[in-house]
Amino acid sequence: MTQQTPHTDLTPRQKDAIGRAAHLRREVMSFQQDWPRLNSADLLPPITWSELERQLSSLSATPVGASMVHDLVAATRKQATFKPTELLVREILCIASAVMDETFPPDSSSSDSEAEDRTI
Repeated sequence: MTQQTPHTDLTPRQKDAIGRAAHLRREVMSFQQDWPRLNSADLLPPITWSELERQLSSLSATPVGASMVHDLVAATRKQATFKPTELLVREILCIASAVMDETFPPDSSSSDSEAEDRTI
């Protein structure tokens, strides 16, 4: 019989991973509560992650936005298997909205931009 390590013996990295997993689970549960699954057989056509990235880059309003697409898509892809499809589509739409916005990311010379980022 193996002895289990008490929760207090976890490394900071393990605690961080557990915290991120718990946050992801709460996010998914909240989404599913707000948006129950619909019984519909109409599916979107398949698209690859590379095609999605190419289209989002093309839609970007600025070169800075286009340069962010790869990292945003990569981050979304990493968590895709853990999220409902509709939540994944919602996040893709948010990426599209952000990179198509000519004012995103905020101008770093703005005195309010850092304060706003900390409140989110």
